[in-house]
Amino acid sequence: MTLKFSERGHRYTLDGRPVPGVTTLLGKGLPKPALVYWSAKAVAEYVMDNPDGVEALRAMGRDPGVAALKQIPWQKRDEAAVRGTDVHGLAEQIIHGREVEVPEHLAGHVEGYTRWLDAFDVEPIITEVPVANRAHWWAGKPDAIVRLGGQTWLLDWKTSTGVYGETGLQTAAYARAEFYAPTPDDEQALPHIDRTGVVHITADGSYLYPLAGNPAEIDEAYGVFRHIAYVAQRTDWIKGLLGEPMPAPESEDAA
Repeated sequence: MTLKFSERGHRYTLDGRPVPGVTTLLGKGLPKPALVYWSAKAVAEYVMDNPDGVEALRAMGRDPGVAALKQIPWQKRDEAAVRGTDVHGLAEQIIHGREVEVPEHLAGHVEGYTRWLDAFDVEPIITEVPVANRAHWWAGKPDAIVRLGGQTWLLDWKTSTGVYGETGLQTAAYARAEFYAPTPDDEQALPHIDRTGVVHITADGSYLYPLAGNPAEIDEAYGVFRHIAYVAQRTDWIKGLLGEPMPAPESEDAA
């Protein structure tokens, strides 16, 4: 019985079989209408803020220019993902009291995060360790389980421009894992989780937003996650519902 996580592909295997991640299931099963508007805004902002770049794209021709513009939102997404990965790595080291070398462009994130840790007297229990649930077949990696204000919290770090309620589904799933695995062959029972929350780590400071306030609320959010996971796992089946067009029936005259 093993749980393995591949950083390179961000994929999990459980007992030798691929197992979907919590964020993958949420991404496939939960509509994100705001993403459409964000994508359009990213392209519009580029066009208005980069007239020389737009002229260069025009010179490339219509089809190459359109292809380049289509990539702009995903370039922004990838840049944000790199920043988030870097901040997560620093956050894990700092919460354990280890010294880190902070890149200048992340100094604000780290300073605010450190102030938040001190202000809330955060005591780490488990950080960045894979968890899984065999019964419902998913895996994931919560950012931190900590003691805070006399309670055990499961927390997620976010570096995006905003934080959203769907993180409550992600953290609820992690809180209802059957076990965590410090090493692939070492399964241990997850501590009892009292509450969940999301910490928004920004260049201007870090802020804790509560999600589920008690175990009953965690259970409710986990129930919603399971519905979304079911839809996510049926997406390929849904695509297959459409058959081939039927030929018109032959008329009696043609016969």
